[in-house]
Amino acid sequence: MSSGAIDIDEFENADPGGFEERTDTERIVLFLDEHDDRAWKAATIAERLGLEMDAVSATLSRLKERGLVRHKRPYWAITDDKERLHSAYRLHRHHERADEQYGAERLEELRTDEMEDVQ
Repeated sequence: MSSGAIDIDEFENADPGGFEERTDTERIVLFLDEHDDRAWKAATIAERLGLEMDAVSATLSRLKERGLVRHKRPYWAITDDKERLHSAYRLHRHHERADEQYGAERLEELRTDEMEDVQ
């Protein structure tokens, strides 16, 4: 895709939204989820995804605090709590839609204490 064009068959067979840019956090979670049969070093995740090591380490630490990844130094793996992972994904998508509808500044005004607890 980096050339600015893709094969028409790839286009036709893609999922809706399949070409949207993903955040680094989304890319890391998807990578770990797609490779849930292995645990990975942060440096390897960074290399595979073409991200900076420091950014990957910081993101993994935040994901660990939220219970979305597991860590046994020096390895990282996706949580085995699939319901928690799905809930976090649904919440993330909800926030994206609200941000699109209301804008980031307006969304902050609408935030409630319950929303903070869920995160």
